[in-house]
Amino acid sequence: MKTGIATVPLDYGHCPRWLFERMKRLSRGIFLAIREEFGPEEILKRLSDPVWFQSLGCVIGFDWNSSGLTTITLGAIKAGLFDIQDELGIYICGGKKESRKTPQEIEAYSISRGFSFAPKLIYASKMAAKVDSSLIQDGFQIYAHNLIFSKNGQWTVIQQGMDIGAQKARRYHWFSSNVNDFVEEPHSGIISDIKGNPLNLTAKKSDKNRKISSELVIEEPKTFLKDIKLVSEKFIPYRPASSATGARQNNLIKQKRFPNFAEMELNDVEFHWHPVVKEKFDLKRLERTIFLANSKEPKNFEQLLSLKGVGPKTIRALSLVSEIIYGAEPSYNDPARYSFSVGGKDGIPFFVERSAYDKLLDVVGRGIKKSQISNREKIEAQKRLKKVERS
Repeated sequence: MKTGIATVPLDYGHCPRWLFERMKRLSRGIFLAIREEFGPEEILKRLSDPVWFQSLGCVIGFDWNSSGLTTITLGAIKAGLFDIQDELGIYICGGKKESRKTPQEIEAYSISRGFSFAPKLIYASKMAAKVDSSLIQDGFQIYAHNLIFSKNGQWTVIQQGMDIGAQKARRYHWFSSNVNDFVEEPHSGIISDIKGNPLNLTAKKSDKNRKISSELVIEEPKTFLKDIKLVSEKFIPYRPASSATGARQNNLIKQKRFPNFAEMELNDVEFHWHPVVKEKFDLKRLERTIFLANSKEPKNFEQLLSLKGVGPKTIRALSLVSEIIYGAEPSYNDPARYSFSVGGKDGIPFFVERSAYDKLLDVVGRGIKKSQISNREKIEAQKRLKKVERS
């Protein structure tokens, strides 16, 4: 993933109707120009690029750095392209209020257009939402979700989460051509200006943690439930070896699979080990979830995650045991980044491809000219495009 940072504060305002109507017409012209020049798949590719998407929102007239850029821009695109979707070969599902209706909208398009790939798209929509809420536990709650797809079944997912406490939003981008594995580094970009140390089970570093987590559910659910009860206590003393629990714990310590908390400072336990070591899990509910998941016989971690009822808390508990008991440390590196659309001036991640850059600006410029808006509005849009070019 190519990297960078942008500010995305939460915005509680409303988009004026006059602005939304102009955004619809302007985005319509831009996407017609892109399809004419590059084909429908290029539209998906561009939407999956966080920098390009951010720039698009700026060009068509919305705030550069607010959370509303995502939801209003996608809403304007969905409304503006609705009656030319078959011409473009691009179909837009979901939204802010319609995020949970995405599967039904995909199914409706499948029936009306005769598409045979609806199950694949519905699965992609479901897994993208699950991955960004359960495998990247960054404190952002997903509240807006769009899936855009082409006639040949390629797709892009754009979804956004909010952190009310920090008053920030985070946007997640997916592109089907980049997704080789739903649970390992599947994103084309994640845009946010908050950098933390979230549990990141999509990282390659977390591979062992994911494997052990799935094995615990598939092969050793009872053992996992005993382990989570043991490690979820805030402070665990060294138990007498005469007790069954103490003998097992002491054996784990000897195998270096579990720390001897009695010989450690409490602060070391809190910060050296797992960030959720102090969390109180609902063990009865967790037991029901684990045994139900076991009965479904998932073959791997992706299948486990896809099961109903397996959410962030279940994943946290499995990751906790996998790390503390079995030494499979997950990643705590925040994956929030974004992709450069055409390169960087300092050669990172690569030098600017000037011909591609100029062609892209030219196509967007032609899209502005094609839009059914007034000359004054076209001039203003061209000025905003120039600002994007200079930045």
